[in-house]
Amino acid sequence: MDVKEEDTSERSKKNHIVYYRSLCKVISDINKEKDSEGEPAIKSHLDKRIEAMEKDKKRIRDMFPDIKEEEWDDNTN
Repeated sequence: MDVKEEDTSERSKKNHIVYYRSLCKVISDINKEKDSEGEPAIKSHLDKRIEAMEKDKKRIRDMFPDIKEEEWDDNTN
């Protein structure tokens, strides 16, 4: 199986920061939806979506370990 080498160029870095921040926004929105949801099955589904997005955020942070915490979280609210 071929493993794709990750692109850590400056352009990729900028794109990944934008994507990371969008994931933060989506997670926040899903948490708000989850708080208003009463159905356990739907809450479970939302939890799994959040978990997958958190894994993606970790993957992106691992790709660019030199980026400071403040840069990741800038303007996410």
